Amino acid sequence: MNPLNPEDIDDLRQLIEFLKENQVAEFELERGDVRIRLKFSGPEVPGNGVSDLANLLAGARATPAPAVAHAPAAAAAVAAEAAADPNEGLHIVKSPMVGTYYGSPSPGASSFVAPGDQVAKGQVICIVEAMKLMNEIESDAAGEIVKCFVTNGQPIEFGQPLFSIRPA
Repeated sequence: MNPLNPEDIDDLRQLIEFLKENQVAEFELERGDVRIRLKFSGPEVPGNGVSDLANLLAGARATPAPAVAHAPAAAAAVAAEAAADPNEGLHIVKSPMVGTYYGSPSPGASSFVAPGDQVAKGQVICIVEAMKLMNEIESDAAGEIVKCFVTNGQPIEFGQPLFSIRPA
């Protein structure tokens, strides 16, 4: 296996933060002879995952990694973010099935909803394709869309957060 350069480690760190932010439970990437598989479980991941992975990657490199010195600071920053929960008081709409997320009714069409939009209970907010069937997902709460946790065409899991809604 080729050693990772500092840019690769920074990219990997950003990927890990993105996956945690969007509450992705499992991720696998294969490029040439490099294969990365990440699986997050339980609440201990935000504090330990980044520093453990940074130490593991630093050990795989031939030269000392300046990124290792930043790993405890990054882990502390992630832990601080977890302590100050930005989603407190927000309703989270979760995927009722495994499939592929689509934010609009067809390619090129405008999105069902976007952050800042007001939604009514029962309003269609996205589509999840599962086994070649397009399933309209309805909002289970009325209020303002605060954040969309997934991107168009992204594979999603059962129970994965899709949107946060500030109840009206």
